[in-house]
Amino acid sequence: AGPGSSYTVGTMSERFDCHYCRDPLHGKKYVQKEGRHCCVKCFEKFCANTCTECKKPIGADSKELHFKNRYWHDNCFRCFKCYTSLVNEPFMLRENNKVWCSNCTAAEDAPRCKGCFKPIIAGDQNVEYKKMVWHKDCFTCSQCRQVIGSGSFFPKGDEFYCVSCHEHKFAKTCAKCKNPITSGGLTYQEKPWHSECFICSNCKKPLGGKRFTAVEDDFYCVECYKECVAKKCAGCKNPITGFGRGTSVVNYEDESWHDYCFKCTKCARGLANKRFVCHNGKIYCAECPKRL
Repeated sequence: AGPGSSYTVGTMSERFDCHYCRDPLHGKKYVQKEGRHCCVKCFEKFCANTCTECKKPIGADSKELHFKNRYWHDNCFRCFKCYTSLVNEPFMLRENNKVWCSNCTAAEDAPRCKGCFKPIIAGDQNVEYKKMVWHKDCFTCSQCRQVIGSGSFFPKGDEFYCVSCHEHKFAKTCAKCKNPITSGGLTYQEKPWHSECFICSNCKKPLGGKRFTAVEDDFYCVECYKECVAKKCAGCKNPITGFGRGTSVVNYEDESWHDYCFKCTKCARGLANKRFVCHNGKIYCAECPKRL
């Protein structure tokens, strides 16, 4: 803004009358504007510029500033936001003809923190996510309220969670160790497990993707089930695993057989699902005991 220069002020030494009220100006203070001489009172009434800020005339005794056909009293030329005088200071003319200092302009135009709603100015550490921005210290967990800052987080709608709170609030819980499953894992009988928790009860090897047998609350790989758990066939003496050939089992009293091993001791006829006779601890078909 520059000082006004559209008129001059002085004390009349010649015999001129006021252009408007015709009062003599000799010996009085007057204003000359556009070739006309007038008294101070008429100047303010008819000629003075109106201050853009206070809307009052800028009198001959006032210091005037102008910028882009707008005029201010020097005392009115202040920042709209912080009221700092802008005489000889950088400024910006904004909406509604309000002048702003450079600091307030920068703060007003800066993005607003979604946490504290204050501006994020150049140099502030910040966090951005989907066109939203926070001061780094304002980006906190919705659960524990601790600062997440530039750390890892999980968005849930309009809320954000640190890794620990997300695990406890949303993650599935392992059926064995009861701790959250943050990644991977597997499901058995609609229950989630850590891969490292779903292991053979005997050899402790992981069972994910492998064949296994469940015995009540324990799980066994094929080898350990054969060795440690499976019943031995009373016929061939090998374990009855339920895998492969001979998945059907014949139980009689306290002994078990593969279905293909349950046969007549004399004629070797298969007796699974057929009538049989037990004689002296041995199994026979219904006919063979008569031939003994």
